[in-house]
Amino acid sequence: MDLTLENVRGMTQLDRSKFVKEIDVPSAVVHHQNIGKSMKVLKKYLLKMEKLKAITDVEGTEERRILLDPVLFETFEKLGEEEQEKLSDMELGRDSFSSVKLKLEYQNFRLEDVFKSVLPEGKEGCTSYSRIGHIIHLNLKEHLLPYRNLIGAVYLDKLIGVRTVVNKSATIDSTYRNFQMEVLAGEADFVAQVKENNCVFKFDFSQVYWNSRLCTEHERIIKLLPDQCVLFDVFAGVGPFSVPAAKMRRCRVFANDLNPSSYHWLKENVVFNKVENCATFNLDGRQFIREEMRRFLVSRTSNEPIHVTMNLPALAVEFLDAFIGLLADVKLEPLPDMTVHVYSFCQETSAATEMRTKVESFLNRPIDDGDIIDLVDVRDVSPKKHMLRLSFRMPLAVLTNSDADKTSRGSQAKRPKLDPPSADGPLQ
Repeated sequence: MDLTLENVRGMTQLDRSKFVKEIDVPSAVVHHQNIGKSMKVLKKYLLKMEKLKAITDVEGTEERRILLDPVLFETFEKLGEEEQEKLSDMELGRDSFSSVKLKLEYQNFRLEDVFKSVLPEGKEGCTSYSRIGHIIHLNLKEHLLPYRNLIGAVYLDKLIGVRTVVNKSATIDSTYRNFQMEVLAGEADFVAQVKENNCVFKFDFSQVYWNSRLCTEHERIIKLLPDQCVLFDVFAGVGPFSVPAAKMRRCRVFANDLNPSSYHWLKENVVFNKVENCATFNLDGRQFIREEMRRFLVSRTSNEPIHVTMNLPALAVEFLDAFIGLLADVKLEPLPDMTVHVYSFCQETSAATEMRTKVESFLNRPIDDGDIIDLVDVRDVSPKKHMLRLSFRMPLAVLTNSDADKTSRGSQAKRPKLDPPSADGPLQ
C-alpha cells in the first residue's frame, strides 16, 4: 500500500499536521458473535497500521467492522472456495464486504512511510540504525544531513523506549576510538544499559565504543572458550568478552583497556554482574602483555589453556610483536598452551591472505597451517572492507625467542602498511 505524501517532500523540520491522507480500504461487517469464527478466515487479510484499530463497532448495532488490507484482499469473489464456504456458513457473503474511507494521520504512518515521503527520491534512505539501550545511533550520509533534525524526531516518535537519538560526526578520537556525536532529538543522556550474553552492560556511550551488531561475534568467542580457562582480554572495552567469560565460562580473566572511561565501566560491569574472577587493568596493550601476562605465565602453577582476545581491528595486529621473546629469559615446563584471537580490517578481494600476512609479519614468523584454528569474516564494514578474526595457536618459538628486542624492531620494511584507524572503531 503506497502511503507516500508528495506535499511533505523536502520537509526538514517535522510538521506532524501535514501528514494526512485518505485511503480506501475493503472491510467486512460481522455480527459480534461471529467475530472469532470470521477471524479464522480473515485474520491474514487484516489491515495492520500503527495506532489503528482494525476491528471497530458499527454505531447503533451489534455488528463490528473488520478493516482489511487492500494489498492482500480484493473482493469476496476472489477468495478461495473453502474460505467463501466458511464465511457463507456465518451468513457472510458479497454484500457483507464494502469499501470504506480512512483518514490517516501522522500517528498511523510507519517510520519508513514518513521517510519515503520526505527524503529525496532516488537516493539512499534512512532505515538503518543501531540501538544501544534507550539510544538510537545513526551514521547519516551527507545528503541526509539537512534532514537530520526531522529524522531524529521521527525515530523518537516511532520507536518505543527511545529517549535519545544521536548521529556520529566525522571526528574520531585516535587514542580511545570513541567518536563525537550530535544529539538530533531527545535527552542528552548517554549512559545506556544493554543486555547481552546473559550479562548487563552499563556505560557512557559518548565516551566508549559499543557496537550492538557484534553481539553474535561476542557469543561465538564465549562459546569456544573452554570452561575455567584463562582469558587475557587486551582491549577489553567495557567487557563484552571478559564479563560473560568470567560469569558463564568461569574463566579466570585479566581484562585491560587504555581508555579511562572504558576502564571505569569495565569495573562497574564486573561488580554489577557479580563477577569475582576478573582482574581489571588500565594499561597500554603492549605493556599489559609484557608485564601482566608475563607475570602470570612465569608464576603459574597449573597448565590450564590460555586464550587471548585482541579486539581492536584497526591496530591489534601491531601489538603481536609484544609476544616475541615474552618468555625468552625463563625456562618453563610445560610451556603455555596459548590461543590468540586477533581482529583486523582487510580488503574484500584478498581478505584471507591479507589477514594471515599481517599476523605473520608482526610475529616475524610464519604460522603453521596446523596452528590456524579459524579465520572468520566477522562482518562487512563497507562494500570493500571486511573485519576478520584469525584464531591461532601462538607458536612457542615466538614466546621463547631469545633475540626479542632485535626481532620485534626488525623487518619493518617488510611489514604491511596498515590503514589509518577506521571510523568503525574497535570491536567490542
